[in-house]
This record gives sequence, structure tokens and C-alpha cells, in this order.
Amino acid sequence: MEPSGEEAASVAQLFWAMVGGGAVIWIGLMALLATAIRGKLGPIDNRAATQLVFWGGAVLPSAALVGLLGYALWLMPGLRPFANSGAPQVIIEVTGRQFWWDVIYRLPDGVQFRTANEIVLPVGQRVEFSLKSTDVIHSFWIPSLAGKVDMIPGRTNRLSLVATKEGRFRGPCAEYCGTSHAFMAVEVTSLPVQEFALWTERRRQPSPGILAPGSELFEKHGCGSCHRVEGTSAASRVGPDLSHLGSRNTLGAGILPNTPETISSFIVRPDAIKPGTHMPAFDMLPPDDIRSIAVWLKGLE
Repeated sequence: MEPSGEEAASVAQLFWAMVGGGAVIWIGLMALLATAIRGKLGPIDNRAATQLVFWGGAVLPSAALVGLLGYALWLMPGLRPFANSGAPQVIIEVTGRQFWWDVIYRLPDGVQFRTANEIVLPVGQRVEFSLKSTDVIHSFWIPSLAGKVDMIPGRTNRLSLVATKEGRFRGPCAEYCGTSHAFMAVEVTSLPVQEFALWTERRRQPSPGILAPGSELFEKHGCGSCHRVEGTSAASRVGPDLSHLGSRNTLGAGILPNTPETISSFIVRPDAIKPGTHMPAFDMLPPDDIRSIAVWLKGLE
């Protein structure tokens, strides 16, 4: 209802056109109903009845539906702008997994880096999403920026969009994908082009906090068997990439605020927070070790 992207603006335009068309039809029906209720009782002339059925029951609905369909087809190039949109400045590969988002940035200079669950976009520049799934069908949807596109195993779908306003926008997984489907959200932040360039420059480098206390416990307890942290020996791609985790606003794909306390809770019993998650519980670890790991992860700005 408050579009912040070119494609979302086209969707909103179509929505309001359909609301207007529906309102006109509803008003016409209510007028006919009022006439029938308040009019004089008596038989209707056969010719008048035939005309009413023909114009009101066939011509008017057909004209309204054809008009709305034609308007939707006219808007379609703006809803899926690929043919004449030009080369995208940024390509982002998003893979849906139960129950999180794997995100890889591919920049024009050939540099790429990986993150998870949160996406940053430049305002005013075209971004192309390459959408995949590794397990079941997910659906990628950022309502304020563009329409939804399904993520289907074995297939790559594309979505092209341009953010027109700065802000933070939340998007759900729009296809039921399992037990924690409702706990699978993505947060998108749109920044001015200069700020986006600074963000990508920081993301290319390891976080200054990787040498802080807690890193050795992260590796000692086998966290690197599933997670990757840039600048350390942890390089697995099984679970979400935790590089620069401290700079993210949320934890667990948008379901918790990102604090040392919530990180600790997720380490201890992730299945209690996100049922069906593939991450095992680590409640056997010493509480002090868990706290140290959580503080270290939060420090990865």
C-alpha cells in the first residue's frame, strides 16, 4: 500500500484500478437492488427483461473484465522488467532453505561475498535477484519493493527491481515450506548509492572483531563444521554465513533481535525457537563458553 520500488508501484497501481473497477460494479448493483426494492410491484415487460439481462448480465461484466485484463497486460512490462531494463548494477543470488535465506552478492567488478537472511540494496539502481531452492518450494516476496516469485528446487527464477526510497522492509516466505514457515522472514535495507558502496567495501573484508576472545571456542566446539566466518578457518556452507553477524538487525531469519542473549539462546536450543531447524542443540556446552561465543559473534560488525 506504500510502494518503495518501481515494480511495487505498478502492483499498487493495478490494485487501485481493480478496486475502482470493483467499486463501480458494486455501486451499479446496489443501484439496481435499490430500484428493485423501492420500485412499484408488477410484472416486467419481456423486452425490458431481455435487455436488462443482455446489457447487465453479459455486456457490462465482459467489458469490465476485458478492460481490467487489458490494463493488467499494459502494466506487465513494469512488473517483470527484463527485456528493456538494461544490465543490473548488482546481482544477488538468494537460495531458500528450511528455514533461512542464503545470500550471495555478485558485484560488477567480479567480487562476490556471502551473507544470510538480510539484504542491502542501493536506491535508484537496478538489482537482479537469482532465486533458487535446495529443498522445498519457497517464495521470495518483498511487498514494498516488488511482487513475489517462487523458488523451486532444480530451477532458477529471476526478479528485477529498483528501490526508489530509503528504508527497511520486511518480507515473508510466501509459500508454506514446513514447520517454521512462519518464522522465515527476510529484512531488506535500501541505502543511498554512496552508503551502499561503503557497505559492500566493508563486507569484502573480514570483521575487525574476528581476533577477539571467543573465536577459539567457536572453532574448538565445531561451529565451523556448519558455519563460515570470513577471516577464520570456519568455511562451511551448510548453515548460514556468520561473517559480520553483529551488523545484522535480527537473528534466525527475522524472528529475534540480534543480541548476545538471543544468540546464546539459539545456540543452546535452536529447535525451541525455530521448530524443525536442522541445527542441533548445544546445551551440553559450558554456559561461560556459550556466552563467550555469543559475545564474539555479536562483535563481528
